[in-house]
Amino acid sequence: MESMYILPAPQKIMKKEGAFALPHYGKIEMDASCPQDVSYAADILKREILDFTGMDYSLSRGTKGTNGGAEIVLKLEDSLKEQSYVLVIREEGIQITGGGYHGILYGIQTLRQIIRQEGCVLPLVEIEDEPAMEFRGFYHDVTRGRIPKLETLKKLADTLSFYKINQLQLYVEHSFLFEGLSEMWRDDTPLTPEDILELDAHCRKAGVELVPSLSSFGHLYKLLSTRTYEHLCELADPVKMPFSFRGRQMHHTLNVTMEESYELAVKMIEEYMPLFTSKQFNIGADETFDLGKGKSKTYAEEAGIDRMYIDYVKKLCGYLVDKGYRPMFWGDVICGFPELMKELPKETICLNWGYAWNQCEDGTKALAEAGATQYVCPGAGGWNQFINLMESAYMNISRMCAFGEKYRAIGMLNTDWGDFGHINHPDFSMPGMIYGAAFSWNRKEISFEDINRMISVLQYQDRSERLMSVVSRMCRHAVFDWEMAVRFQELTESGIEDTWCMERIKSREKEILKAEEENKILKSEELELKKCAKEMNAGQKKAVHDFLIAAEGIAVLNSMGLLIYKSSFQGMTGCADQAKVIAQKLECWFCEYKKMWRSISRESELYRVSHVIFWFADFLRDMK
Repeated sequence: MESMYILPAPQKIMKKEGAFALPHYGKIEMDASCPQDVSYAADILKREILDFTGMDYSLSRGTKGTNGGAEIVLKLEDSLKEQSYVLVIREEGIQITGGGYHGILYGIQTLRQIIRQEGCVLPLVEIEDEPAMEFRGFYHDVTRGRIPKLETLKKLADTLSFYKINQLQLYVEHSFLFEGLSEMWRDDTPLTPEDILELDAHCRKAGVELVPSLSSFGHLYKLLSTRTYEHLCELADPVKMPFSFRGRQMHHTLNVTMEESYELAVKMIEEYMPLFTSKQFNIGADETFDLGKGKSKTYAEEAGIDRMYIDYVKKLCGYLVDKGYRPMFWGDVICGFPELMKELPKETICLNWGYAWNQCEDGTKALAEAGATQYVCPGAGGWNQFINLMESAYMNISRMCAFGEKYRAIGMLNTDWGDFGHINHPDFSMPGMIYGAAFSWNRKEISFEDINRMISVLQYQDRSERLMSVVSRMCRHAVFDWEMAVRFQELTESGIEDTWCMERIKSREKEILKAEEENKILKSEELELKKCAKEMNAGQKKAVHDFLIAAEGIAVLNSMGLLIYKSSFQGMTGCADQAKVIAQKLECWFCEYKKMWRSISRESELYRVSHVIFWFADFLRDMK
């Protein structure tokens, strides 16, 4: 490794001849101008120096500069913007000057990245830096199958802070322990008020605003499937509907013609929002597929679905503004009638999402022309994948950030969903998160290959710089992905009509018939991944193990999909022995996968994922 990498890339960096060697004992001094909470950031730097140089630096407070005995000095400068910083490494020592707590913290994070690569002999540099976008967020699904352990969420906040992300939202429908709603969360392992309070305090110290997010319109499967509240569902008899992963995402919208629906949403918001120090609140309001199609159909025919939608969202947003909060909501529905944005409170932020690799700018443009204050919201490309679609995510995120710059979005919220049971391992979304951090901070283009080399070094401490290159290829070999598998299982077991599933499988005939060929290539890439481990620090090598488990999942689903296609679509017989072998491989792989799940997540809905896996194992054993 010859280059020194920093992510996000600084706006201005000047390298000089020479080096500063950290003394084997030294001091990190917080200038008298620094607020007390800088002590937390200084301690992060102290631990980084210890971990990557073995030197145990002390912390102090005072007014002396680098010539007064301290090797590293932290200062506050009011003339700088709050998130801006200047980092200077001279032969005499190091000084970080920030415009506020975030600025000092970001200077420390940059210095950590330099130390992580250079050890105790640091190049002489002057860095002047500030973000292109004021708000840079990460949206993490904790509802559709997987609820992380509290320590996992704290670690996530620390990682976000390392890459200068300053907002975190957790997607919550039913996965919080609401009072009086035990019927909704009784079979789950929900987050508790104490969890949120502790996480909020941790995020605050890490410079990350924990913004509450709660589905308050659509996507209320478990709430509206309870006997207590099913009468508020737009559809009739939701409690009688059999569970399906697809059905959970497609239905269960509040009937907003009933005042009780609004009252229930407000009751949940009032219980949830005091746990956060943030003064923003995301009400969701996306994908209200059933709106006006069930119990409110007659009203919708008179008033119009657009009017029903905007009136309810306006009412919730107005309530939040009256309480001193800035409302947020997803922009997919209002993109159909952007002219109604003007009816919402001026404080409202529209979260404009789009996840395609070739995402167009039409939605961003329409919202901007309608006068909306917006975030652009790309995706980390992990949902329904064993390994995230890295290149697709890179293209999507870079495009959306460019649209954000063009149409003056005030922020970026990078999403990490868990559709169909959250089979995707959350750690694998960190590269996508870093793409978002990089392109929302600095719009200078970095190629896919270059940023992956940088991530290999900074995130995985891979001195060969090859890990991300290998991983980004591995995800391309899935021919029978998780969504196809789940929808085939639900179609076959429950008879749920699903034209998309059958057409999707048929359309991928060429790819599926090459499953074993793809598996051979995947096997060779597994070997390349193992070679990377030799060049990685001990603390990061578990990532290789986790990627290998995921690769095995891709391979076993490929083999299973090939056999199912030949048997169910081509009428092949005589495959019983082969099917039994694949069934056993599937079960053995899943045993290891469950260990990986439980290492970072609560039990949550692992039982639903287990049902799909075991159904396929039985389906294979029944083949003739």
